[in-house]
Amino acid sequence: MARRTGRARRATRTAGVLALLLGGAGVTHFLRPRGYDRIVPDGLPPRTTTLASGVAELGIAVGLAVPATRRAAGWAAAALFVAVFPANVKMAGDLLDSARSTRAQRIVGVVRLPLQVPLVTAALRVARHAPRR
Repeated sequence: MARRTGRARRATRTAGVLALLLGGAGVTHFLRPRGYDRIVPDGLPPRTTTLASGVAELGIAVGLAVPATRRAAGWAAAALFVAVFPANVKMAGDLLDSARSTRAQRIVGVVRLPLQVPLVTAALRVARHAPRR
């Protein structure tokens, strides 16, 4: 029982961190949408996709913050992190291809790609171990 309680406590802390991260990112989709519009993969409507993903991030952030919806929001966060990966790949490719991007921007664009893995893992941990309500 103590092991389960410890996992639940860690899942609650992780949910809080993910909620802050997703909430902050969701807000920036509305404050500075052009930056997100540029990385929307071809074939999708840029502004609609930017705003929809911002709404999704804000909704999932709220879900992670509310204990009764935390498990479902953990699954949704994991799915969202996987779904936005193509945009991150496009951003990295655009930075590598642009003569205007700095070396630091190129490095950050590429290095952030594998960082999706711990985000997905953290969201899955919340989905599996958040306390049942």
